[in-house]
Amino acid sequence: MGQIKIYGVKDKLNPIKETLSNVIHSCMVDALQFPSDKKFHRFFPMDKEDILYASGRTEAYTLIEVSMFEGRTVEAKKQLIKLLFERMNSELNISPQDVEITIFETPKHNWGIRGLPGDELALNYKVNV
Repeated sequence: MGQIKIYGVKDKLNPIKETLSNVIHSCMVDALQFPSDKKFHRFFPMDKEDILYASGRTEAYTLIEVSMFEGRTVEAKKQLIKLLFERMNSELNISPQDVEITIFETPKHNWGIRGLPGDELALNYKVNV
């Protein structure tokens, strides 16, 4: 399971939502073997005055938070991060300098999905990749 939150300046984020969502999802599928039909993304477009960032960043500054079941290897998570930087740069022209990624992992039992605790779900994909 994975939930993605994407934050950015609304004037830059709104026009690219669909493409960015597709880029992020392709990275999740390739790095973590997510099923192609498991896509849960939430966008948080913000006014310029409501998102502060360090010098050296531009209005394309984008924060990505990935919440998922624990169990992926360090290598798989590093591959996800690498792919996100590469594909956001090549497909959306967003520099790695303007992207920050945080991965939050929690035990399955801390999730509630479709009326069940996450550790009681029958998944059709592997988590330990």
